[in-house]
Amino acid sequence: MSETSPLDNMLAQMSAARPYADIGDGVFERLKHPERTLKVTLPIHREDGSVEVYEGYRCQFDSARGPYKGGVRYHQSVTREEVEALAGWMTWKTALMDLPYGGAKGGVVVDPRDLSDRETEHLTRRYTEGIRRMIGPAMDVPAPDINTGPQEMAWMMDTYSVYEGYVVPDVVTGKPLSIGGTEGRVEATGRGVAITADHAFEYFQRDLTEATIAIQGFGNVGSVTARLLDQRGADIVAVSDVTGGTHNGDGLDIEALEAHLERTGGVAGFEGGQAIENDDLLRLDVDVLCPAALENVITADVAEELRADLVLEAANGPTTVAADEILRERDVPVVPDILTNAGGVIVSYLEWVQNSQQYSWDLEGVNADLERRISRAFEDTIEAFAEREAPDLRTAAYAVALERVGDAHEVRGIFP
Repeated sequence: MSETSPLDNMLAQMSAARPYADIGDGVFERLKHPERTLKVTLPIHREDGSVEVYEGYRCQFDSARGPYKGGVRYHQSVTREEVEALAGWMTWKTALMDLPYGGAKGGVVVDPRDLSDRETEHLTRRYTEGIRRMIGPAMDVPAPDINTGPQEMAWMMDTYSVYEGYVVPDVVTGKPLSIGGTEGRVEATGRGVAITADHAFEYFQRDLTEATIAIQGFGNVGSVTARLLDQRGADIVAVSDVTGGTHNGDGLDIEALEAHLERTGGVAGFEGGQAIENDDLLRLDVDVLCPAALENVITADVAEELRADLVLEAANGPTTVAADEILRERDVPVVPDILTNAGGVIVSYLEWVQNSQQYSWDLEGVNADLERRISRAFEDTIEAFAEREAPDLRTAAYAVALERVGDAHEVRGIFP
């Protein structure tokens, strides 16, 4: 079985769910194609006085249910196809969460570790200028993703606002609190993963307090997930990032690991565990494997040797279609990304609403709304899985999402 690109994977996941969704052929054909993708050229002055040119993308996949919504990532692996796949996944994610959004995604082909803070600011502002004609509070609302965060969103908001001539806080989400960000946004995706884990363990009649968990990727999502699952009593026995991995069969000290990360910038060298390669982490004998980094890490080869009892997808598109088939045959359930990692877009929606109303809620209120929406989406997925006799949870989740987007297209029709 050959592995495919993220876009091929996303389209194959859609096709697999097609028989379980009540949706017309014409509408389904429309859903397979992004509405538009923009490529921008981004020249910046480097600190040494030289000029370097980068490439950036923004894909707007679907807007039938509302403004486009999706993050912006800075990574050397960014491609047009990857951005289009991520925009599609965001479309199905917002629909499954029943948010009044469509799906979008953006990215710049760059290794941000090669940039100074000043260069990162210049690149962010140049990218914002490049895509500003296609973003806006009622059109397309960017957010953080891999290697971007509140500071990049502040630069994006400021750049857009300068062109508009007034402050537009709701043009992006994931901003610092001082300029309209919301409590709980930074932790939202990891919190959503932990809430989904609660429901998954209850559904499969397992005890989370006795679980062993390996997390591949220890950035914002992976670290928050680890902390919250550790607080729930689970043993986080292995984590990894781009610098390396660490493993302790008795459970890692997550607080000490986070302090080590703060000092050194990476997992490698942590004294509370033994060094472990990323490939070995994916094959550990654990209760839960939680991929929380990039796409396509669980390949067919990994799936053949995977020993986890459950896969909890905190990353976007971490499991290839070929791997999905193998895990299904092996009766290893996969809780899909469009359900598991939706906490970020839920709290982004709440931030956008607060900005548009010029009103804010406290952390308790934000987290309660997040938990309610994740819980409802989990119930919708389980209901579809049972009633439609779907082969797995991913197919069930897609069936729900496809129907919701399809219904919006049906009632809106085609212009002209």
